[in-house]
Amino acid sequence: MSFKSFIKDKMFLTNLLIIGVGTTEIFLIPYRFGIFIKLYLPIAIFTLYLIGLSVEYFTKRNFYEKIFANLECLEEKYLISEIIKKPNFTEGILLKEVLEDVDKSMHENVNKYKYMRRRL
Repeated sequence: MSFKSFIKDKMFLTNLLIIGVGTTEIFLIPYRFGIFIKLYLPIAIFTLYLIGLSVEYFTKRNFYEKIFANLECLEEKYLISEIIKKPNFTEGILLKEVLEDVDKSMHENVNKYKYMRRRL
């Protein structure tokens, strides 16, 4: 996962944040707040947003890098679901569940063909 593709996926949210902060600043114009307050609010909001994005990016990047590294080491690639540690974010949990279901389905198909072969 590249940082560029991650940011590209987050552009919609980023644009909404910019619109929200811009709207807030427009509503603050008639009030006689000091320049410090008018600058502090958007800077604080964007800083917190960037910290959140960074944490999310590094969490996901580390998870996917481990998956690809483990996948390269495996001869039987279908076993990847068994060696992935449970992630701590929803997207990763869903991916692990999908991989486990695919693995289970593959095992059931193999067992079905083994059973059919024994009957012949």
